[in-house]
Amino acid sequence: MPANMKGVMNPQDIFQKLQPSGPSLDSTKGILNSSVFETHDYVYVRIPLKKDEWVKQLRIYYTSNQLIVEHIPLHEDKHTITLPAIVKKKGATATFKESMLEVKIPKNVDLQFSQIDVTEIY
Repeated sequence: MPANMKGVMNPQDIFQKLQPSGPSLDSTKGILNSSVFETHDYVYVRIPLKKDEWVKQLRIYYTSNQLIVEHIPLHEDKHTITLPAIVKKKGATATFKESMLEVKIPKNVDLQFSQIDVTEIY
């Protein structure tokens, strides 16, 4: 392989990075199977629930960059999902339909920029 090709990425690596982010393991083992994506205004987290009764026992919390889901499938379970963008403190909604829990959180668009001066050191 030529020396100038060492930094080129494998096409298979590109396709792996395009897969939905977040944990994606089987929920029968106690690990959440979720998909996370964002639009211009919202971040969506979709979690398939094996049992409809889980909706009554789960608790959902979020920070500016994480979604925390507790008490499913077991009461002592806690799952943390990293969000792809910073979100607002208020305005999140969660809906459950056809065994799919969908959490919709508005993105926080921060247009404040701070300039950083670069000093040269000799």
